[in-house]
Amino acid sequence: MNTTLFSRWLPAVEQTSILRKTALGVAGLAFVGGAVAGPAVAAQAAPEHGTSPVSQSVMADKGDKGDKGKADKGKGDKGKPSRDRLVPRGVQGSQSRIDVSGERSDNVKAIVKATKKAGLGERAAVIAVGTSLQESKLENLGHLGDRNDHDSLGLFQQRPSSGWGSPDQITDPEYSTTAFLKGLKQVDGWQEMPLTDAAQKVQVSAFPDAYAQWEDQAADLVANTWNS
Repeated sequence: MNTTLFSRWLPAVEQTSILRKTALGVAGLAFVGGAVAGPAVAAQAAPEHGTSPVSQSVMADKGDKGDKGKADKGKGDKGKPSRDRLVPRGVQGSQSRIDVSGERSDNVKAIVKATKKAGLGERAAVIAVGTSLQESKLENLGHLGDRNDHDSLGLFQQRPSSGWGSPDQITDPEYSTTAFLKGLKQVDGWQEMPLTDAAQKVQVSAFPDAYAQWEDQAADLVANTWNS
């Protein structure tokens, strides 16, 4: 991917490939995965799936229209999105769950709202919510000192030093979600990928399979929020 072009929408401060060594447990605050590399580095890591920023708007128009075209046909019972739209490939492996209330519930709503604003459908929201479940347990994290991985912040543990934005931007749920989705839209075929594969293309985590455990809960959260 052309990093010079990519910097037009997310300023690349530096590009690193430092792998993360900490782990985020279901009950604790140890980090697994994370946006180690900036968006430009993430795209370079998998060039066969990348597209240039110049073609991003064209790709978005094609992909988004197709996604929206299916929206009205994919409603399940009681107006909820159907399961095949939320999880087209089914879940991968054992699944984990946490309590999602208070701030976490508010952040799910913020992710869904930002996804709709970006013109994307339910599947994109599931991937974003599942990624945030892994990265921060849906908490908008600030700097955690020794428990933090470098300068990772926010719902998606994005790093200012890797070009994701300023600390203030990254800790804004709408901005951080939009930044994640911009990276996702550059992954060819993300709509049909297992969540863990799509998330890894954007996040470039040292633990690429860790996102899979959250797909079932992410789908339920989006189903209950999408039309609320």
